[in-house]
Amino acid sequence: MTVISSTQSGPVPVAVPDAVRFRAACPDCRERFELAAGALRLAIGASRRTTFYSFTCPACGSAVRKPAGERIVELLSGGGVRTLRLHTALR
Repeated sequence: MTVISSTQSGPVPVAVPDAVRFRAACPDCRERFELAAGALRLAIGASRRTTFYSFTCPACGSAVRKPAGERIVELLSGGGVRTLRLHTALR
């Protein structure tokens, strides 16, 4: 897996090990587990309210959505989690 990092000279591929795992917990069933980068999605919006990560709980199947601050965004995007940038409509 490769993550693209922007530098002054343009995008540079950065190797990310396939074994990267993230700890998570389900607010519904309270189960704690580890997820691979492919099991998570990161959405980056214009504000804190619209920046979040999501996953499906492997224990109970609930769709989970949690807010993502700057540090979480950095860790998830650096760890190879697919990222969606949300855009606001022009007025």
